[in-house]
Amino acid sequence: MTILVTGGSKCGKSSFAENCLKDFKGYKYYIATMKPYGEDAYEIIQRHRKARAEKNFITIEKYTDVHELEFPENSAVLLECTGNLLANEMFSENGIENPVDKILKGLKKISLSVSEFVIVSNEVSSDGISYPPETMKYIEYLCAINRGILEFADKTAECVYGIPVLIRN
Repeated sequence: MTILVTGGSKCGKSSFAENCLKDFKGYKYYIATMKPYGEDAYEIIQRHRKARAEKNFITIEKYTDVHELEFPENSAVLLECTGNLLANEMFSENGIENPVDKILKGLKKISLSVSEFVIVSNEVSSDGISYPPETMKYIEYLCAINRGILEFADKTAECVYGIPVLIRN
């Protein structure tokens, strides 16, 4: 079962995604994709690690190359989030011009290898604001990744004001 959870900033998608796996009895892995920049980020990451551990998640910090990950059979995985993963692939020292296919292949591989997979993504394209070209390219790519995930996801939910709205069941 693969579930895509999307929504705007601070809309409750992370809590909803974690709750999707709260009753899972096997190994639960949490792929954290946010690169730490600065002391504040390290403090936030430590707080998140502790909170996830209390929910029986094993945290894997993986900023790029999610296709390299392997998981035991009958495990569950939560990836938080495709927006950070894309930014890391695009804007790092060895950034890829168009990492859409690479990311989708990695996500699909994980989806096929585990019992439950919850993917958190972001809705970033509906504000109608024109951004600099590299930001517009990022938005285009993230939308392409979300559409690609929809091709293999079993369910999709959008969180709006803390309320998850099931889009596809």
